[in-house]
Amino acid sequence: MHAAIGQFLRYLVVERGAAELTSKSYREDLTSLADYLTQAYGREPKPSEITPLDLRGYVSALHEAGYAKTSIARRLASLRTFYKFAQREGMADSNPAKPLRNPRKDRKLPHFLAGDELGKLLEAPPADDPAGLRDRAMLETLYSAGLRVSELVGMNDEDLDLDEGVVRIRGKGSKERLAPLGSFALRAIKKWLAHRKLASISVSSTRKSASKAGHGTPVFTNKFGKRLTTRSVARMLEKYLKLTGLDLRTTPHTLRHTFATHLLDRGADIRSVQELLGHKSLVTTQIYTHVSTAALKAVYERAHPRARNKSGRPPSSSSKEAG
Repeated sequence: MHAAIGQFLRYLVVERGAAELTSKSYREDLTSLADYLTQAYGREPKPSEITPLDLRGYVSALHEAGYAKTSIARRLASLRTFYKFAQREGMADSNPAKPLRNPRKDRKLPHFLAGDELGKLLEAPPADDPAGLRDRAMLETLYSAGLRVSELVGMNDEDLDLDEGVVRIRGKGSKERLAPLGSFALRAIKKWLAHRKLASISVSSTRKSASKAGHGTPVFTNKFGKRLTTRSVARMLEKYLKLTGLDLRTTPHTLRHTFATHLLDRGADIRSVQELLGHKSLVTTQIYTHVSTAALKAVYERAHPRARNKSGRPPSSSSKEAG
């Protein structure tokens, strides 16, 4: 097995021009397998002797040793590549790694803000200058409507219906949807629009150039009257995160995560949340139910007298409980 691995590594470097780091990764992955199989067989087996069952045992051993799923998937990819070479060179009749599936990747739970953290952030922009009014309106709108940052900066004046409290959003794939705006967001938007001229914006010239370009009049603009970029919004948010001392992992998309999580935590129907977010598939929305479930379990384990304690064991019955 080790001889075959050496031959494969030479092929990678000489014929495929693999980088030193790539060759090193393959060497580590394949040597790890060879060492495991030598121990399992009691001798060093040939590549042709290895079966899918042997490899399943190897993958199980990696899981038990605490390897990350991404590391296991990489090792399986190395095995498949090695066995393609072994088949071509006549060292194996089949590829025993082919039937093995990669471990399913864990979906990372989205970061979101608790109610008090959100309140702190939304109140951070100053209310006594136009830039602060604009920033507060943007943050309120991101959270109120659960928008992507690209959808926020793409909003035009003509998309707003302030009387009805909705905004027309152009989402992914040019799909349009109506997003409701809460009272706080509506009030913040109205204040920003009323003071937009104070931010050194010539509304008439902005409308003229926007109309000529055929892109509409942007709701949120910079001091030159031009449409904000997604990067500008991210920089604006970062400024207020530092000001308030909130988690710097927070991004504009965090407010969208927060919107969905808060709705589900307060009993909203998941299909309604799917529509509000503009998700094509319900599967995409279901990650937020995991967040809600995790929060519920945390509350349960803190509060329920028969939940698991910090040691991970159910609390034992005391004499008082027995009585």
